Amino acid sequence: MITRLLEKRILHLVKHFPAIAILGPRQVGKTTLAKILQKKLPKECEYLDLENPIDYLKLDNALQYFKLNQNKCIIVDEVQRMPELFPLLRSVIDSNRVPCRFLLLGSASPDLLKQSSETLAGRIVYTELTPFNFFEIKNRVSLISHWMSGGFPEPFLLIDKILKTEWFSSFIMTYIERDLPILGLKTSSKNVSRLISMIAHSHGQLLNKSTFSKSLETSLPTIRNYLDYLENAFLIRRLYPFYINIKKRLVKSPKIYLRDSGLLHHILRIDDFNVLSGHPVIGHSWEGYIIEQIISICGNKFEYSFYRTQDGSECDLILSISNAPLACIEVKYTSVTKKTRSLSTTIHDLKTEHNFLIIPEDTDPFPLNTNITVCNLEYCIFELEKL
Repeated sequence: MITRLLEKRILHLVKHFPAIAILGPRQVGKTTLAKILQKKLPKECEYLDLENPIDYLKLDNALQYFKLNQNKCIIVDEVQRMPELFPLLRSVIDSNRVPCRFLLLGSASPDLLKQSSETLAGRIVYTELTPFNFFEIKNRVSLISHWMSGGFPEPFLLIDKILKTEWFSSFIMTYIERDLPILGLKTSSKNVSRLISMIAHSHGQLLNKSTFSKSLETSLPTIRNYLDYLENAFLIRRLYPFYINIKKRLVKSPKIYLRDSGLLHHILRIDDFNVLSGHPVIGHSWEGYIIEQIISICGNKFEYSFYRTQDGSECDLILSISNAPLACIEVKYTSVTKKTRSLSTTIHDLKTEHNFLIIPEDTDPFPLNTNITVCNLEYCIFELEKL
């Protein structure tokens, strides 16, 4: 059994809050984590899976069910299937406001669960369970293997390449044909499938909605709507540029990534590392993988963005707090490192004290100059946790 880093945080939160939400993409291990937590929570638990018709019927009279089980922790899986629960949860919690009353699992972000954000303010804490990050499985596989396969538990644990391919194909089809419509996206599954493929081919690049719009022969507002749903379903990430009051023309478009590297490689038909090594996407794939690992580990401790000016100065990832930049992180898939004018200019513009150039080599950290450290992912995370 692989221990999830989120487990410790949730066991702390349930001592203080009436409701905890564990959100994340489908098949990421939310149910498994909940069943592990069920044995460790300070209360007896009732588990309901809203994909199970019998459990769904138990909430036909939800108020009565909650009253009968008010001294237990009620775990509701696939909660996005019953959004009408959220207004009721507020009154139920307020009638007996004690910690650890509800554990809600869902495949939609708080933006899609708007009712919970509006009605449960101050009563719920949102957490996100991502695919396995490297620090959860580093004793099992190498960083390169994890990058290649991605972090979704089932394909990560599979050895057979054909079975992995089948899993990812089924995963995408289920999301497009079942999950996204449940979340409210009513559109052609063919269009969404084509859009996901185009995102994979644009991975790590500036988002160009006009290109997507022309290719799909649909309007820009429709493309924005599609992207919002894909992001709120935890499939893609839009990384927005960092803005600061400097006298430079800054790029304003976000960069777009598929969040799981295994899913990216599946869509691009990259089934082993030798193929990836010769593929044009390798640099962007490595960049997206490292960015996702850092965000997965550091969570909401920082604000995340990138930096790029019209004259070419850029940095892959900026970490800031309250819009004050703390660290510049450049990601390079290379074993030959050298100081670049672009990164140096960014550091000068943002005046960051902590600056890292992350490479795939498992090497001891060393200074590139007085204010840039060349290192691997593990060392960078160790230093970021000190901030």
